[in-house]
Amino acid sequence: MTKPQRVVLAMSGGVDSSVAAYLLKARGYDVVGLFMRTGAYAEGEERRAKTCCSVADAVDAQRVADRLDVPFFVLDFEREFGRIKDYFADEYLGGRTPNPCVMCNIWLKFGRLWEYGKQVGADFVATGHYARIAQAADGSNRVARGLDRAKDQSYVLFGLAPELLARVLFPIGELAKADVRAIAREQNLPVHDKPESQEICFVPDDDYLHFVQERRPDRDTSGTMVDEAGQVLGTHAGIEGFTIGQRRGLGIAVGAPRYVVQIEPTTRTVTVGKREALAKSGLEASRFNWQGPVPDGPTRCLAQIRAQHTAVPSTVIPLANGEARVVFDSPQTAVTPGQVVAVYQDDLVLGGGWIERATPI
Repeated sequence: MTKPQRVVLAMSGGVDSSVAAYLLKARGYDVVGLFMRTGAYAEGEERRAKTCCSVADAVDAQRVADRLDVPFFVLDFEREFGRIKDYFADEYLGGRTPNPCVMCNIWLKFGRLWEYGKQVGADFVATGHYARIAQAADGSNRVARGLDRAKDQSYVLFGLAPELLARVLFPIGELAKADVRAIAREQNLPVHDKPESQEICFVPDDDYLHFVQERRPDRDTSGTMVDEAGQVLGTHAGIEGFTIGQRRGLGIAVGAPRYVVQIEPTTRTVTVGKREALAKSGLEASRFNWQGPVPDGPTRCLAQIRAQHTAVPSTVIPLANGEARVVFDSPQTAVTPGQVVAVYQDDLVLGGGWIERATPI
């Protein structure tokens, strides 16, 4: 009798990873459920409903594992998760807007968690992401968009190393969210009606300014707010309270909509301007991860610069030192340093990196 292949599954206590566990077991895999204890605790019922990785989530994941008769272990990643919190705070202090979910995927879910998986003889690592693994025409494995485009999470998975992709499973990538809920109900999984996590797990109240100030209490980032001509419009409590393209919560009234167009960390100056000032012709990105072979030169692609951004026709140009330039066919707004750009060939991820600077029109 052939021994079933072992897969370690990141179980967050949510419906997506819970259904992933059911599907993997139904397909004959030897499933081991792993919960990442990060030290990010939600305190109230409302806050727990918006986050993942809390104590309550661990209990939910355990209940699902018991229901499915899946071995379940809690891994203590609190120290490693502190690295993500530091990254988050330091990026904001540098006038950039971080993406901790991308770093969590690279460092923890497909990093430390997979390291543990190899120690227990796992053949695969799996998560409940709405994404797929598909083969490109050149034969390379790529992350591909989930079939439910409204839930597609391939954008935050561009950083997966090419050599890892043959070991990755995304069991719900072929399903719509409604189908996942339906399976959870049919299998009587106790989280079938659990709300989705909506916010960064270690900032459940969405107060980034407070989090950064607590994490870095010795740093004063308050300063002035100016218009594009340099005229002072007011003051602000800290640059970490702003991101490029932000319109609400600026604390100024100038009679017409204004948007954050620049954040200068050295002088702690936030510049606001009209919407048209946000339009950029392209960007340059660092730490670019190519999931397929690195192109020889300019390559047509679709570029996505935010989680909720529709990928647009563009050209990506590999540069030296792991950098790349992306040129949009049409100008795009709110190109934000610190965020990521993912470039696609049809539905397949070609690669991606961290936005360093926007290219003026």
